[in-house]
Amino acid sequence: MAMNSCVTVVQLGSGTQVHQSEVHLLPCDIEHDGAAQVAEFFTPTVKERKHEKTVSFRGRGLKGQEVTHPQGYTGLVLKEVQKPSSDQEDRVVKVSSVFHNFTYWNLETPPTSDDRVMMSMAWPKLAEMMRAPVED
Repeated sequence: MAMNSCVTVVQLGSGTQVHQSEVHLLPCDIEHDGAAQVAEFFTPTVKERKHEKTVSFRGRGLKGQEVTHPQGYTGLVLKEVQKPSSDQEDRVVKVSSVFHNFTYWNLETPPTSDDRVMMSMAWPKLAEMMRAPVED
């Protein structure tokens, strides 16, 4: 049985001269694949009170929290260098910007430690503990 696979190559050297981005993780799906003028359509006026961020997006209330990556990790914003002409071709992406924290938004309720995104930030520490030698 033959398996078709494609490889995504990340040009890490492209990350040396990039700027830092302000990143927002929104609770929505966008059915678009391509460039977007995000700065023109999403310029949030964030209100902060009692360690809670609030904003309105398209008439819906969002509550957010600033999330910092685990120590030793950096977030990358990747941009595809060339689109493959078929699903079977390899992809090449480059680093367009970096970020060290991001704002995670929920619809109408603040993020909690039970949210998948928040739990994923604990995974590197958990993985490190699982790989550590067990003492008798």
